[in-house]
Amino acid sequence: MAARRNANGVVFLAVALALTLGFAASSRGPANRDGGAKLVSIEQLPEIGDMCLWEPVGASSRHEDSTESGNLFTALADETVYAAQNVNETTDVARPPVRNILDTDPIYSAVTVDTRLNEVYLQDPNTWSIRVFNRLDNTPDSAPRTEAKRVIGGPNTDVQFNSCIYVDPKNGEIYSVENDIGDSLVVFSNDANGDVKPIRKLSVTHRAYAMAVDEDKDEFYLSIQYPPQVAVYSKQASGNDKPRRLIRGETTRLSDAHGIAIDAKNKLLFVNNWGNISDYNIPGSGRFEAPSITVFRLDADGDAPPVRVIQGAKTQLNWPGAMAVDSDKGEIYVANDVGQSVIVFRETDKGDIQPVRALKGAKTGLSYPTGLFVDTKNKELWAANLGNSSTTVYPLAAGGNVAPLRTIRSAPKGKVSLRFGKTQAVAYDSKREQILVPN
Repeated sequence: MAARRNANGVVFLAVALALTLGFAASSRGPANRDGGAKLVSIEQLPEIGDMCLWEPVGASSRHEDSTESGNLFTALADETVYAAQNVNETTDVARPPVRNILDTDPIYSAVTVDTRLNEVYLQDPNTWSIRVFNRLDNTPDSAPRTEAKRVIGGPNTDVQFNSCIYVDPKNGEIYSVENDIGDSLVVFSNDANGDVKPIRKLSVTHRAYAMAVDEDKDEFYLSIQYPPQVAVYSKQASGNDKPRRLIRGETTRLSDAHGIAIDAKNKLLFVNNWGNISDYNIPGSGRFEAPSITVFRLDADGDAPPVRVIQGAKTQLNWPGAMAVDSDKGEIYVANDVGQSVIVFRETDKGDIQPVRALKGAKTGLSYPTGLFVDTKNKELWAANLGNSSTTVYPLAAGGNVAPLRTIRSAPKGKVSLRFGKTQAVAYDSKREQILVPN
């Protein structure tokens, strides 16, 4: 997310609500002209680790007791936090919230399949975990959820607002990219479980989003939202290792880069873009363009021009997320987040062109799909749904409004996820009695 959802993750809205709503209800707070309390500023907030606190991560990650030992307000119990209407008027608000608003179920930003072991890995930026299922798991309509066979999560893992997951087809190592406050790529052994440390960790540029791997050259490509670029690393990179090369610059036409995929067979690199453009060194240089897919030679370096660009109203691109390539068929798959679809192009497409097919409609079960995986071995297409705590799987050639072959749900059927981002503000509309949360 760093973009709309900062890796599509969830943090406790209770923090803001406690400081806004809880303080507003207090008779100890400074009064405004209408006689009610009003929060204007936060004078002091203690730093706690990486800004966020861990709660225990279990197979179901249901927060049944918001006052348990990992809770934020437990940690703040001995600290003083001030709210003020002006500099000389402060009031102690170090107390638990009246209530919490949070999503207690996982949401899924990315999916990958280990075809050797028939396991599915789902990236959950809500409870900060990686959840592992059997490939053939299928949640019955009557069941509240399918429990993960194991969960990688906890403070030692450094898994936070992660937006991408990859499993090495040779040794099963698990790669995961942190999109927001962690600025890292972590790697786990294939049998990792629980609160374990990564076997290696790489510091990466802030707002890294997705990765694609060239197994032949033993290197991976990492998309970075802003400044938009693609960093190419050795697959074994760790610590503060630098990229082997960078693709960046005005000529590249990269703009808020997100999904990335490679075709090692045809030596092509694909990057999709949201179209938000600016030069942070030049005030007023920002502009918006239509979302796009830029295609490069696989060995592109520096301010290299794309070979071709797919862009325009006919493409249906709308906040595109993860991408994958089927090099045998010469097709590009795109998780089309706000378009509520998975759309497919030919690798040779360019300009304002319609997808060759689109998976979309009520029967599909798609809900803000941000992740996908093309399983050429089993001829299946997987989508990770940010909006309903699920991953859905289809025949690889599926198009139109078709039901999935299987669904793995981590919440009751019909669940609508809150899809909170890294929430940093909250407002209360007293007329409509509504809480407004920008993401």
